[in-house]
Amino acid sequence: MRSLSRSELIAFALLVLTMLLWAGNTIIGRAIRDDIPPLMLAFIRWTGASVLLLPFALKGLLRDWPVLRAGWKPLLLLGLTGVAAFNALLYSGLHYTPATNAMLLQAAIPAGVLIADRLFNKAHHPAMQRMGVAISTIGVVVIVFRGDTDNVLALHLGAGDLLVLAAVLSWAVYTVWLRRAPGVAPLSLLAATFLIGVAVMGPLALAEYAGGARIVWGPGSLGALAYVCIFPSIIAFLIYNRATQVLGAGRAGQAITLLPLFGAMLSAALLDEALHHYHFAGMALILAGIVASAFAGRGQATGAREKAPLEQRP
Repeated sequence: MRSLSRSELIAFALLVLTMLLWAGNTIIGRAIRDDIPPLMLAFIRWTGASVLLLPFALKGLLRDWPVLRAGWKPLLLLGLTGVAAFNALLYSGLHYTPATNAMLLQAAIPAGVLIADRLFNKAHHPAMQRMGVAISTIGVVVIVFRGDTDNVLALHLGAGDLLVLAAVLSWAVYTVWLRRAPGVAPLSLLAATFLIGVAVMGPLALAEYAGGARIVWGPGSLGALAYVCIFPSIIAFLIYNRATQVLGAGRAGQAITLLPLFGAMLSAALLDEALHHYHFAGMALILAGIVASAFAGRGQATGAREKAPLEQRP
C-alpha cells in the first residue's frame, strides 16, 4: 500500500479543518436557537456569504451566465436542496434535538448518497465501500434509538431528529445531482447556488418574521451570524473543493462522516451535552465504516477525480 504524498496529507488536513468548521455551524445553530429564528438564520447566512463571495465571483458569473441560464433546471435543484432546504431543515431541527444527535445523524449522508446515486445515476459502488457505509449507518441507528431495542421496535423519532434526517436526504440529492450541474467555473456555480438559496429563504424568513419570530440582538447573536456567513460557508466550501481536487470526490466525500465525531466532542465541551454509552458505540461503528470505505477508495482516487462534480473540479 503506497504512502500518502505531501499534497494528500495537506488535503486531509484541510478536510479535518472543514469538518471542524461545519461542526461549529451545527453547534452555533443549537446554541442560538432561542435568539435567532431558524429560517432567518439560514437567510442571513446565505445573504452574507453571497455578499462576501460576489466580489470574487462576479466576473466569472457574468461570463458564465449564458451557460447557467441554459442549465437552470439542475442549477435550481442544487440551490433548493443543498443550500436552501438543507440548512433550513437543519437549523429547524436544532430547535428540538441536541447538537450531538444532529451531527451524529449526519453520518447517514454517505448512505443516502449511495442510494441516491444508484437511483438517479445508476451508479455501481465497490462492495467494500457499501460495507463501510452500512457499518456507519448501523452506528447512526444505534445513536438514533439510543442503543435500546425497545426504541427500535417502537420506531419513535423526535420532531428534531426527523427534520435533521430530512436535511440529510436533501444533501444526498444535492450531492448526486452535482454531476448534472452547468459546466461553469467553481466560483460561478457556488455563487449561483448561494443566490438561489437567498431567493428561496427570503420569503420564508419574512413569513417567519410575520408570525412573530424575532432576533434577540446581542454580542452572541452577532458573533454567530458572522461565523455562519464566513467559516462554514465561504471558507469551508473553498477548502473542501481544494481537497477534493487532490483526493477525488469519493475519498474527500467520505470524510463528512468525521463531522459527527468532532461535533459530539465539541457539543460535550461547549454545550454541556452529555455523551452516553450509545454515543460511543455509534462513534466506534462510524469510525469502522470510515476505515473500510477509505480502503475501498484508495485505488480509485484518480478515477474519482475525473468524475468529480463540476463544483469540485479544478
